[in-house]
Amino acid sequence: MRHLRHIVGAAAAVAAASTVLAAPAFAAPAAENYAALGDSYASGVGTREYTDDSGDCLRSPKAYAQLWADSHEVSNFAFEACSGAVTDDVNADQLDQLSADTTLVTISIGGNDIGFSSVIQDCLLGNDSGCDSAVSKGEERARNELPAKLDTTYANIREAAPNAKVVVLGYPRLTEQGDCGIPFFSNAKRQRINDGADVLTEVISDRADAAGFTFADARDAFAGHGVCSSDEWINGPSNPLVESFHPDVDGHAKAYLPVLNAVTG
Repeated sequence: MRHLRHIVGAAAAVAAASTVLAAPAFAAPAAENYAALGDSYASGVGTREYTDDSGDCLRSPKAYAQLWADSHEVSNFAFEACSGAVTDDVNADQLDQLSADTTLVTISIGGNDIGFSSVIQDCLLGNDSGCDSAVSKGEERARNELPAKLDTTYANIREAAPNAKVVVLGYPRLTEQGDCGIPFFSNAKRQRINDGADVLTEVISDRADAAGFTFADARDAFAGHGVCSSDEWINGPSNPLVESFHPDVDGHAKAYLPVLNAVTG
């Protein structure tokens, strides 16, 4: 009887070992083939540090896209975003690196299509009424002109990268209320700028959803850290001028990157 127990026990051990050996191994997550597209908010303008080979596109090692690539398993990273880009520039210049092998695409685009820089300039230099008028014109362009431009751009991205997850990152509200050291930059002006950012977000989110893309809303992540806050993650008027009203190093690392991580892992 004692020998029988030994035989049964040995057989069970052999069976268990065979089960372990036969069990399939879990595959490691595949490395991403990642392409980052868009304008200055994607290239990292505002971080004040740019790669020498990016020229006027001002691509930064501190931009959210580069930070994401540095912190994930990535087999290929095509950093195509460029300062000043509009949707037509994305379509003409930024899609060549996309293919059926691309697994992730991020894009921030649309602000320049509605005249972002001129709106900010009018609000800084003009009175409250002039700022209101400038923002209203930008909102009109966002509602009436931008949707078709985004639809074309998103369709081209999908055609070029049919298997990719596409994440559209929105723009933050730029300013905070209260005391501010910028002359004549009233609460009324700041509120209208933020109103315009909300309209832009609504339009971009709607067209991203229509394209089947993931929209990543950045507004809550930047809340309390806009221009005129005590802890700014967005530059106010700056020298050089191009840095103005763009997220700084903290804006990319503490706001945009967590927003992107939340939808990609």
